[in-house]
Amino acid sequence: MLEPSLFLLMLIGILGIGSQWVAWRFNLPAIVVMSVTGLLAGPIFRVMNPEVQFGDLYKPLISIAVAIILFEGSLKLVFREIKDVGHSIFRIVTIGALLAWVLGSFAAHFVAGLSWAVSFVIGGLLIVTGPTVILPLLRQSKLKPRPAAVLKWEGIIVDPLGALLAVFSYEIIRFFVLEKVTVNQLVLFFLVSLFAVLLGWLLGKLIALMFDKGQIPEFLKSPIVFGVVVFCFTIPNEIMHETGLLSVTAMGITLANLRVSSINDIRHFKENISVMLVSAIFIMLTASLSLETIYTMFNLRILAFVGLMLFVVRPLSIWLSTIRTDLTTKEKLLVSWIAPRGIVALTVSGYFSSILFSEGFLDASILVPLTFALVFSTVVIHGFSLRWLAKKLGLAAEGKPGVLIVGSNPFTVELAKKITKLDIPVIVTDSSWLKLQFAKQRGFKKTYYGELLAEKTEHRLDLTPYEYLIAATELDSYNALVCTNYIPEMGRNNVYQLALHTSENDDHNDYVHTSRGLILFKEGITWETLNKKIEEGYGFQSVQLTDEYDFEEFKIDLNEESIPLLILKKSGNLLFFTIDNEPQGESGDTVLSLIPVTNMDPDNNKTINRDFTDTVKNSEAEVIEYEKMVNKPTTARR
Repeated sequence: MLEPSLFLLMLIGILGIGSQWVAWRFNLPAIVVMSVTGLLAGPIFRVMNPEVQFGDLYKPLISIAVAIILFEGSLKLVFREIKDVGHSIFRIVTIGALLAWVLGSFAAHFVAGLSWAVSFVIGGLLIVTGPTVILPLLRQSKLKPRPAAVLKWEGIIVDPLGALLAVFSYEIIRFFVLEKVTVNQLVLFFLVSLFAVLLGWLLGKLIALMFDKGQIPEFLKSPIVFGVVVFCFTIPNEIMHETGLLSVTAMGITLANLRVSSINDIRHFKENISVMLVSAIFIMLTASLSLETIYTMFNLRILAFVGLMLFVVRPLSIWLSTIRTDLTTKEKLLVSWIAPRGIVALTVSGYFSSILFSEGFLDASILVPLTFALVFSTVVIHGFSLRWLAKKLGLAAEGKPGVLIVGSNPFTVELAKKITKLDIPVIVTDSSWLKLQFAKQRGFKKTYYGELLAEKTEHRLDLTPYEYLIAATELDSYNALVCTNYIPEMGRNNVYQLALHTSENDDHNDYVHTSRGLILFKEGITWETLNKKIEEGYGFQSVQLTDEYDFEEFKIDLNEESIPLLILKKSGNLLFFTIDNEPQGESGDTVLSLIPVTNMDPDNNKTINRDFTDTVKNSEAEVIEYEKMVNKPTTARR
């Protein structure tokens, strides 16, 4: 028979990760799916109640999980990312947060009917957005870098500030109203907050120093960072509630900006942990709510408060705080609408509800339903509207998923031109200016000059529109390195590379699969083969499959020397042919192939796009460059 606690952990894990998968599969906001799942499993069908079943462990588990999520989010806060919008972010997290606190407190008092004391506590708390909700939404919405950076930085920086504002408001209440706090204790609040920041900064510097000096082996780096994060959160939090969040944020930002070796590996590990924790926490929090709390959410005063926070408080605080900043009107409009509340708001509201009620503020009993009403409303409304609004404002990647091609050569340039004509965004990158000049001479203008693996590229090149990567340089080890670097971001099934060599002794299955991309096309087709075929006059043919002319008939008609390259699905997704996998086409799909020039039959009456690539060299200079580039690959990058 299963242990009850073990069964509960298993159920939370299945429901949480299952919700994430359903959200991914059907392109839904993950936070919405998890919230609904938790409500169904908890108060509605009463399958579980984690708060009761975990007992005293419930709150510490939630607190540690929130700290780890906040630390992981702060690891992404690199100052170089915000050089264009840094002033705007500063104004939003200072003036904007202050305005949101004051306006939210007035709304809580005059609309929700709370006392001034309780209003200022909840007003401070509800300025938070937080990484638990904003980062998953940004991941799904594919915003452009500037608005994404603003929302990300605001969410992570304001998260601990909101909790601290609530603590500060509570201390002020105890000082002025209850007369239970002295001036010395108020000073202590600021000193502990300062201590939390310094502790996080020092621990971040210490970890960075030990990494750089080789004092920590690779296999212990992630576990040690994990343990230090828990320590960094717990010590300040034991002195004063919620200051631990400030400490882990300071530690994460410090590590993110010290250019620490191995930080990317730690970041990827923490991202995976955070996905699991966010999934578990949302299930636990929503499943622990009571039906009474849910019913209270529909109180007219609470609904009016939620509406005021959505349509008045948030827009006013953003528009007023960003006057005379470099944010565009469209960016202000998007940022002023998007402010989903998350885990920190829910957990901290429960804490203050109990202590304020015990201090005699009976109206504090509605803090949890009021907070959950705002959390659920913003998660649902902003979750479903972010992508739509961003597209309408031109602040999100539009169209079909694009292709990032690494390496400019005759084959990749002609392939990029053809894929572009299929209405798919393509960019060709190379660290060789000469090779990119060749691409421009051949009529392809969308290029990026620079080292793709350089840190500055992350901030200069907007990769939002691109979901597929093809590494096609003349150096096999470099292709594998590029693929390995981008697998965590794009996914293993979307990262490809060309084979460089073919030999009877070669077996691609002998390679470590985690250290390369999927090998493109079919066995024996190499970098040299493809460029040679372009030189020999091969062209690209796109074939539209129909009910009358299906994929099987297409394969029968395909010349033995032809090479099927990819299938453009009706949905806009791309499926590439690899040595391990042959995708299947359906009616309405388009198949792109590389075919001999002799196969170009203008009288063929099947549904075929005859826009073949013109590979004629137009000038003597281009001929010389062309011949240089189709030479046999060398063992080093040119």
